[in-house]
Amino acid sequence: MTYDLKRKSDQLTLAIHSTDNSFGFAYRANNNDLSDHFFIKKFEKDLCNHLIIDFSKFIKKENFKKINKISVSIGPANFNASRQIVVLARTLSQQINCSLHSFSSFELMAKRIAKKNNIYSDKKLFWIFKKLKRRGYIAGQYEILMSEKTKKITDIKERLMPKIFEELQNKHNSYQAEFNDEQDLKELLNLSNKNSQDSNFNSWDKVLPLYPISPVN
Repeated sequence: MTYDLKRKSDQLTLAIHSTDNSFGFAYRANNNDLSDHFFIKKFEKDLCNHLIIDFSKFIKKENFKKINKISVSIGPANFNASRQIVVLARTLSQQINCSLHSFSSFELMAKRIAKKNNIYSDKKLFWIFKKLKRRGYIAGQYEILMSEKTKKITDIKERLMPKIFEELQNKHNSYQAEFNDEQDLKELLNLSNKNSQDSNFNSWDKVLPLYPISPVN
Protein backbone atom coordinates (compact mmCIF):
# COMPACT_ATOMS: atom_id res chain seq x y z
CA MET A 1 0.00 0.00 0.00
CA THR A 2 1.57 3.28 -1.05
CA TYR A 3 1.27 6.78 0.37
CA ASP A 4 -1.17 7.88 -2.35
CA LEU A 5 -3.51 4.97 -1.81
CA LYS A 6 -3.91 5.20 1.96
CA ARG A 7 -7.39 6.33 2.99
CA LYS A 8 -7.52 9.61 4.90
CA SER A 9 -9.70 7.99 7.57
CA ASP A 10 -7.10 5.29 8.15
CA GLN A 11 -3.75 7.07 8.48
CA LEU A 12 -0.99 7.26 11.06
CA THR A 13 1.76 9.80 11.64
CA LEU A 14 4.95 8.25 13.04
CA ALA A 15 7.53 10.18 15.08
CA ILE A 16 11.11 9.02 15.84
CA HIS A 17 13.25 10.94 18.33
CA SER A 18 16.45 10.74 20.37
CA THR A 19 18.02 12.82 23.13
CA ASP A 20 21.44 12.69 24.77
CA ASN A 21 20.59 9.44 26.59
CA SER A 22 17.29 8.08 25.28
CA PHE A 23 15.24 7.39 22.17
CA GLY A 24 11.55 6.99 21.48
CA PHE A 25 8.72 6.43 19.04
CA ALA A 26 5.18 7.78 18.86
CA TYR A 27 2.26 7.57 16.50
CA ARG A 28 -0.98 9.50 16.08
CA ALA A 29 -4.09 8.35 14.22
CA ASN A 30 -5.97 10.71 11.91
CA ASN A 31 -4.33 13.82 13.39
CA ASN A 32 -6.10 13.17 16.71
CA ASP A 33 -3.76 13.86 19.64
CA LEU A 34 -5.99 11.77 21.94
CA SER A 35 -4.81 8.72 20.00
CA ASP A 36 -1.09 9.25 20.71
CA HIS A 37 0.95 6.17 21.67
CA PHE A 38 4.51 6.41 23.02
CA PHE A 39 7.57 4.25 23.52
CA ILE A 40 10.58 5.76 25.36
CA LYS A 41 13.76 3.97 26.40
CA LYS A 42 17.21 4.76 27.77
CA PHE A 43 20.19 3.85 25.59
CA GLU A 44 21.67 0.38 25.80
CA LYS A 45 25.08 -0.80 24.56
CA ASP A 46 23.84 -2.26 21.26
CA LEU A 47 21.59 0.61 20.20
CA CYS A 48 21.50 -0.37 16.53
CA ASN A 49 19.97 -3.80 17.11
CA HIS A 50 17.73 -2.71 19.97
CA LEU A 51 16.36 0.17 17.92
CA ILE A 52 14.94 -2.16 15.26
CA ILE A 53 13.69 -4.73 17.78
CA ASP A 54 11.97 -2.11 19.94
CA PHE A 55 10.39 -0.46 16.91
CA SER A 56 8.97 -3.77 15.68
CA LYS A 57 7.49 -4.37 19.16
CA PHE A 58 6.09 -0.85 19.36
CA ILE A 59 3.99 -0.80 16.21
CA LYS A 60 1.81 -3.69 15.08
CA LYS A 61 1.84 -4.87 11.48
CA GLU A 62 -1.66 -3.55 10.79
CA ASN A 63 -0.70 -0.10 12.12
CA PHE A 64 2.59 -0.08 10.20
CA LYS A 65 0.59 -0.35 6.97
CA LYS A 66 -1.37 2.80 7.93
CA ILE A 67 1.68 5.11 8.19
CA ASN A 68 1.39 7.94 5.66
CA LYS A 69 4.03 10.32 7.03
CA ILE A 70 7.06 10.17 9.30
CA SER A 71 8.68 12.86 11.43
CA VAL A 72 12.21 12.58 12.81
CA SER A 73 14.47 14.71 15.00
CA ILE A 74 17.89 15.16 13.41
CA GLY A 75 19.83 16.53 16.41
CA PRO A 76 21.83 17.99 17.99
CA ALA A 77 21.76 15.11 20.48
CA ASN A 78 23.76 11.94 20.98
CA PHE A 79 25.78 11.51 17.76
CA ASN A 80 25.28 7.77 17.25
CA ALA A 81 21.60 7.87 18.15
CA SER A 82 20.90 10.80 15.83
CA ARG A 83 22.59 8.99 12.97
CA GLN A 84 20.76 5.71 13.59
CA ILE A 85 17.26 7.11 13.99
CA VAL A 86 17.68 9.15 10.79
CA VAL A 87 18.77 6.00 8.94
CA LEU A 88 15.72 4.17 10.31
CA ALA A 89 13.37 7.01 9.33
CA ARG A 90 14.85 7.29 5.82
CA THR A 91 14.60 3.54 5.27
CA LEU A 92 10.97 3.38 6.41
CA SER A 93 10.01 6.41 4.32
CA GLN A 94 11.60 4.93 1.22
CA GLN A 95 10.14 1.46 1.70
CA ILE A 96 6.54 2.53 2.31
CA ASN A 97 6.70 5.54 -0.01
CA CYS A 98 5.62 8.27 2.42
CA SER A 99 6.80 11.78 3.23
CA LEU A 100 9.58 12.31 5.78
CA HIS A 101 9.69 15.54 7.78
CA SER A 102 12.74 16.49 9.84
CA PHE A 103 13.24 19.02 12.64
CA SER A 104 16.12 19.97 14.91
CA SER A 105 15.89 18.87 18.52
CA PHE A 106 16.00 22.51 19.61
CA GLU A 107 13.02 23.42 17.42
CA LEU A 108 10.95 20.77 19.19
CA MET A 109 11.58 22.32 22.60
CA ALA A 110 11.39 25.98 21.51
CA LYS A 111 7.69 26.56 22.24
CA ARG A 112 7.97 24.82 25.61
CA ILE A 113 10.99 26.93 26.59
CA ALA A 114 9.29 30.14 25.43
CA LYS A 115 6.24 29.44 27.59
CA LYS A 116 8.30 28.35 30.59
CA ASN A 117 10.32 31.59 30.51
CA ASN A 118 7.37 33.87 29.65
CA ILE A 119 8.80 34.99 26.31
CA TYR A 120 5.62 36.36 24.78
CA SER A 121 6.55 39.36 22.62
CA ASP A 122 5.54 39.06 18.96
CA LYS A 123 8.57 38.74 16.63
CA LYS A 124 10.73 38.14 19.69
CA LEU A 125 14.02 36.39 18.90
CA PHE A 126 15.69 34.12 21.42
CA TRP A 127 18.41 31.47 21.51
CA ILE A 128 18.52 27.87 22.71
CA PHE A 129 21.98 26.53 23.55
CA LYS A 130 23.88 23.51 24.76
CA LYS A 131 27.29 23.91 26.40
CA LEU A 132 29.95 21.67 24.92
CA LYS A 133 32.42 19.84 27.15
CA ARG A 134 35.55 20.93 25.28
CA ARG A 135 34.76 24.10 23.36
CA GLY A 136 32.02 26.64 22.91
CA TYR A 137 28.32 26.10 22.44
CA ILE A 138 25.79 24.69 20.03
CA ALA A 139 23.03 27.27 19.63
CA GLY A 140 20.04 27.97 17.40
CA GLN A 141 17.86 31.08 17.04
CA TYR A 142 14.05 31.09 17.25
CA GLU A 143 11.30 33.61 16.59
CA ILE A 144 7.96 33.83 18.40
CA LEU A 145 4.76 34.48 16.46
CA MET A 146 1.68 35.44 18.46
CA SER A 147 -2.03 35.91 17.90
CA GLU A 148 -3.09 39.57 18.09
CA LYS A 149 -6.48 38.54 19.48
CA THR A 150 -5.54 35.98 22.11
CA LYS A 151 -1.99 37.18 22.79
CA LYS A 152 -0.90 33.54 22.84
CA ILE A 153 1.98 31.91 20.99
CA THR A 154 0.76 30.56 17.65
CA ASP A 155 4.05 29.40 16.19
CA ILE A 156 7.81 29.27 16.65
CA LYS A 157 10.06 29.69 13.63
CA GLU A 158 13.60 28.35 13.54
CA ARG A 159 15.57 31.28 12.12
CA LEU A 160 19.01 29.72 12.53
CA MET A 161 19.56 25.98 12.84
CA PRO A 162 21.84 24.92 15.71
CA LYS A 163 25.53 25.34 14.99
CA ILE A 164 28.80 25.94 16.87
CA PHE A 165 29.62 29.29 18.47
CA GLU A 166 32.70 30.11 20.53
CA GLU A 167 30.55 32.38 22.72
CA LEU A 168 26.80 32.85 23.12
CA GLN A 169 25.47 35.55 20.80
CA ASN A 170 23.05 36.98 23.36
CA LYS A 171 23.53 35.78 26.93
CA HIS A 172 20.52 37.75 28.23
CA ASN A 173 18.16 36.09 25.79
CA SER A 174 19.56 32.55 25.69
CA TYR A 175 18.07 29.48 27.31
CA GLN A 176 19.61 26.09 27.95
CA ALA A 177 18.31 23.12 25.94
CA GLU A 178 15.94 20.89 27.92
CA PHE A 179 14.93 17.55 26.43
CA ASN A 180 11.56 16.06 27.33
CA ASP A 181 10.96 12.76 25.54
CA GLU A 182 7.16 12.72 25.50
CA GLN A 183 6.69 16.44 24.86
CA ASP A 184 9.30 16.42 22.08
CA LEU A 185 7.60 13.44 20.44
CA LYS A 186 4.26 15.24 20.64
CA GLU A 187 5.77 18.30 18.97
CA LEU A 188 7.25 16.09 16.23
CA LEU A 189 3.74 14.82 15.51
CA ASN A 190 2.29 18.34 15.61
CA LEU A 191 4.89 19.79 13.25
CA SER A 192 4.64 16.89 10.82
CA ASN A 193 0.87 17.25 10.56
CA LYS A 194 1.20 21.02 10.15
CA ASN A 195 3.70 20.52 7.31
CA SER A 196 1.29 18.17 5.59
CA GLN A 197 -1.53 20.69 5.86
CA ASP A 198 0.78 23.24 4.25
CA SER A 199 1.37 20.74 1.41
CA ASN A 200 5.06 20.35 2.21
CA PHE A 201 6.16 16.93 0.95
CA ASN A 202 9.67 16.13 2.11
CA SER A 203 11.65 13.41 0.38
CA TRP A 204 13.63 10.92 2.50
CA ASP A 205 16.86 11.45 0.57
CA LYS A 206 17.06 15.09 1.70
CA VAL A 207 17.01 14.26 5.42
CA LEU A 208 20.42 14.10 7.12
CA PRO A 209 21.57 14.10 10.77
CA LEU A 210 22.33 17.52 12.24
CA TYR A 211 25.42 17.34 14.41
CA PRO A 212 27.82 20.26 14.12
CA ILE A 213 30.72 18.55 15.90
CA SER A 214 32.51 15.21 15.68
CA PRO A 215 31.64 12.42 18.14
CA VAL A 216 34.80 12.97 20.19
CA ASN A 217 33.59 16.40 21.29
